[in-house]
Amino acid sequence: MPYSLDKAKLISNLETKYGVSADKATPWQLHNAIGEQVTELIAPSWNKSTKAHLSSRRAMYLSMEFLMGRAVYNNLLCLGLLGNADTLLKDLGADINSLEEIEDAALGNGGLGRLAACFLDSAATLDLPLDGYGIRYKYGLFRQSFVNGWQCEAADNWSQFGDPWSVRREQESVVVEYGGGVFVRAVPYDMPIIGYGTNHIGTLRLWQAEGTSGFDFAKFDRGDYLGATASDREAENISAVLYPNDNSYEGRLLRLKQEVFFSTASVKDAIRHHLNAGRDLRDFHKYHAIQLNDTHPVLAIPALIDELTRVYNLDFDAAFDIAKRTFNYTNHTIMPEALEKWDSTMLIDVVPRLFKVLVQLNERFISEMYAKDFTKAHIENMKLISNSNTVAHMARTAVYAGGAVNGVAEIHTEILKASVLKDWYSLDPEKFQNKTNGITPRRWLALCNPELSALFTELLGSGDWVRDTDKLKPLAKYADDMSVIDKFVRIKEIRKQKLADYIEKREGVKIAPSFIFDVQVKRLHEYKRQLLNAFSILYIAYGIKSGEIKDFQPTAFIFGAKAAPAYTRAKTIIKYINEIAKFIKSDPQLRDLIKVLFVQNYNVSYAEYLVSGADVSEQISTAGTEASGTGNMKFMQNGTVTLGTYDGANIEIVREAGEENNYIFGAKVEDIEKFGPNYDPRKIILDDSKIEKVLLSLIDGTLSDDGSGNFRELYYSLLEGASWHKADNYYLLYDLRSYVDAKLQLNRDFVGDKRGFYKKCWLNAVNAGFFSSDRTIKDYAENIWRIKAEASRFTKF
Repeated sequence: MPYSLDKAKLISNLETKYGVSADKATPWQLHNAIGEQVTELIAPSWNKSTKAHLSSRRAMYLSMEFLMGRAVYNNLLCLGLLGNADTLLKDLGADINSLEEIEDAALGNGGLGRLAACFLDSAATLDLPLDGYGIRYKYGLFRQSFVNGWQCEAADNWSQFGDPWSVRREQESVVVEYGGGVFVRAVPYDMPIIGYGTNHIGTLRLWQAEGTSGFDFAKFDRGDYLGATASDREAENISAVLYPNDNSYEGRLLRLKQEVFFSTASVKDAIRHHLNAGRDLRDFHKYHAIQLNDTHPVLAIPALIDELTRVYNLDFDAAFDIAKRTFNYTNHTIMPEALEKWDSTMLIDVVPRLFKVLVQLNERFISEMYAKDFTKAHIENMKLISNSNTVAHMARTAVYAGGAVNGVAEIHTEILKASVLKDWYSLDPEKFQNKTNGITPRRWLALCNPELSALFTELLGSGDWVRDTDKLKPLAKYADDMSVIDKFVRIKEIRKQKLADYIEKREGVKIAPSFIFDVQVKRLHEYKRQLLNAFSILYIAYGIKSGEIKDFQPTAFIFGAKAAPAYTRAKTIIKYINEIAKFIKSDPQLRDLIKVLFVQNYNVSYAEYLVSGADVSEQISTAGTEASGTGNMKFMQNGTVTLGTYDGANIEIVREAGEENNYIFGAKVEDIEKFGPNYDPRKIILDDSKIEKVLLSLIDGTLSDDGSGNFRELYYSLLEGASWHKADNYYLLYDLRSYVDAKLQLNRDFVGDKRGFYKKCWLNAVNAGFFSSDRTIKDYAENIWRIKAEASRFTKF
């Protein structure tokens, strides 16, 4: 049934709690008042949905990250209340747009966490019993700013003014035990995940760490004021901050404690609900499918086995069998450093019981392999605990002690089978599946691009496409209808103006909407090759100055990314891009043709403007390194061309929309396999003086690193490598020329036939239906989790 906001209740709430009228309320006061009323409105449906989940087979999505973003607009959209809220606030002298001041819930580091958020949205919309489990970090990733071009980090206290979208469930707290008799209370905060057009509401349960000791009066009386609360503070640190730096022992120790904390708490929670329903624990796997989102939650496997054997007296064989039928593992990267491994001594100190289970699993695996006549050397390469039992491998544990294993794009899954998990694939090919990632069309189209959404609805005669994006595909027939393409171009101009206005407000930088908006936004990592983009901009700038590049359509190259605080080289790349921006701005010949901007504090809310206002989506990772990407899908869905490599989901994007409607460049995986072993980047700069000039900008004084020496280190890293990687190990210099050629071709196409260029954009938008996370979740539900939608339980509206 449709919902409606109550004006009188909103007025009363603001006056009672904050002593203000709506026209005088701050954005956070308005936000909290609206959020509290919406949460009250949906309470009956949420309770009904929770009971439905717990009374049937359900899936649990365990993830270290949930990058939810700002909830208010998305929740109002899904409930059909956006227009209602806008009108109501206007009547009260307030503005719904003021809610843009509300902080994002930035409880994630990038695509992995944003994907988790999209999956929950899709499951709720599809009436599927899926719930998320993670950590309620007090501080999000961090607030980013630039000082003299360098990234600076500040604490992101996202809930400092309260969080009306989370409900503390004190009575469902559990206790997590660490080594040395240390106990930490895990208190759940439940966040509603509102399905679009349905009364079905899923739950994201985030655990907050709290002490069990309380205030120590004896220590306080002795004058030990800090000691009186020390144990509780130490416990609270576990959920204080997202992903501590793990380049120190202390950082890795805290990260391990975090992974143990939410994995164990989630397992205990599932067991409690199972027993409360009067079920036999031997049937646990019949009612629970637990998806491990990368290696971070893998310790949930030994946690479940430990609970079943130690607390509930099942024998190890039975517990192991239940685990194999319960857990499934998603791999998100082939990067060796991201396939988590834990030092055995650390595990023994932090979670001795769980390490004991890992040892038992390892011994069981070795016995099984000997029974299959595997060689000792082969077994050594696959052992769950290797290097004389000193290193525990989380990915190996997940594959061995769980059920299905999946990659997140076709090429990524094939690479897993052929390299990273080759031995495991040979052992049990039936375990491996592909689940190409997807994005929710609710936030990433209906919400962030209302103008394009309205055009789709007008052409189709209904808005059903928001729940079924395959319905957009027939709109490809309008690609040659100039009246439709002209409407689409006008929408692009509107979205570009809104992005330009947002950038001017946030960054103080003016960009004319007539510029091509070329955007690369994602986590800052060398393999994502923001540095390649920077090199190409400088290459083009030099070409304009020399007169070789003529009739260049003015272009804004926009970056957005956060570098991990301890990732010095990534932070150096940010500085380098900001120096290029300064260099171009100071040159009268360049500044009216090129704008370079690195936006500050890139997050979900910023992304909503960027993906809807872009012309070009930069997806330029080295072939074979990006597992999937989801940013590429968001841009495509909003009508951009992809400028990218044959990597991740780019391959499937090209298949869906046509290579002729995108700009693909660079070496493919098979090319790198051929030339990679003998690759010498110095030969490239010896043969190409233009590339050499670009690279020399790192050391010839063209751009300043403030005397840090970081640019010089980057230069020699590319040409000579380092002890842990070979020279130019992501092949930037190899791909640079073909990348620039693709960029210039795109620019010429825009100049020569603007309508033709936007026809390519249109064909990308209407062929993006495959990349809905609804499709991905249906695949998981049917082929891994074996859960069913229960639409009959929930009213549609």
